[in-house]
Amino acid sequence: MLEDAYLNLERYVLEHGHRKTDRTGTGTISTFGYQMRFDLSQGFPLLTTKKVPFGLIKSELLWFLHGDTNIQYLLKHHNHIWDEWAFKNFTESNDYHGPDMTDFGRRCLVDEAFNKVYQQEKKVFCKRIVEDDTFAAKYGSLGNVYGAQWRAWKTSKGDTIDQISNVLETLRTHPDSRRMIVSAWNPEDIPGMAIPPCHTMFQFYVNDGKLSCQLYQRSADIFLGVPFNIASYALLTNLIAKEVGLKPGDFVHTLGDAHIYSNHIEQVKTQLSRKPAETPQLQLNPNKSSIFDYDMDDIKITNYHPAPAIKAPVAV
Repeated sequence: MLEDAYLNLERYVLEHGHRKTDRTGTGTISTFGYQMRFDLSQGFPLLTTKKVPFGLIKSELLWFLHGDTNIQYLLKHHNHIWDEWAFKNFTESNDYHGPDMTDFGRRCLVDEAFNKVYQQEKKVFCKRIVEDDTFAAKYGSLGNVYGAQWRAWKTSKGDTIDQISNVLETLRTHPDSRRMIVSAWNPEDIPGMAIPPCHTMFQFYVNDGKLSCQLYQRSADIFLGVPFNIASYALLTNLIAKEVGLKPGDFVHTLGDAHIYSNHIEQVKTQLSRKPAETPQLQLNPNKSSIFDYDMDDIKITNYHPAPAIKAPVAV
């Protein structure tokens, strides 16, 4: 089962991880340096031991590929996984006049009444982002996060580099190149980002008519984030392979600080008690030839029969 690689990660960190403090104040069990491998010819690695919302993965990846860095596109596709950071920026601005939202991540966990106020304030914020383009331009931007780095890396000379297009061209002309790398970690832009990139760089490799991808992820939220990351880069690898006439090979996922948040431990144990179902399959619209032209309806998952979702709080 493809999913076993992920479940083994959870087990390893639970059994061998170290207790650490972290930026969010939540606390983690963590290990440094871990690698998983998924053979994409065997199916699509979308977890079945808990339901993972594939629509969110699709819309986020398309958002990256469009070079977009504003959450308005995501919200229009009912994707709320980046809300917290944009909302935090708004509540810390002079234009926010609502209840005090200082340290809202921790307060939401311990104060149910505050959590209800927070959710209502954020709901109003998201509605305004969708409906008010001027407001969205000011408060929906997350800085030069993934999409900007992938598609329009700013150089010291003032021009930009489209790293994704460059990889596609190299795959067509020099598929044995060892330089097919995309980096999201731009030290100059880090201070202006809502959050520095967690998945920092990835490299492509061609062998025997197959395209493989290896991702280095500096920080990995094992329970909430990593299932999304696995599916997202597996999807990206499939999309690029299709465009350049290759078959999907392996997705190799290399983790730096791989951690389970202290308030996710029981959820992880619940997931590990479940047995994986049959691996689902990916279907791509055969009429689309460019990765930049895909819409949500062009990407589908079949034979997906997951166990129920397991809720857990996001550490911000």
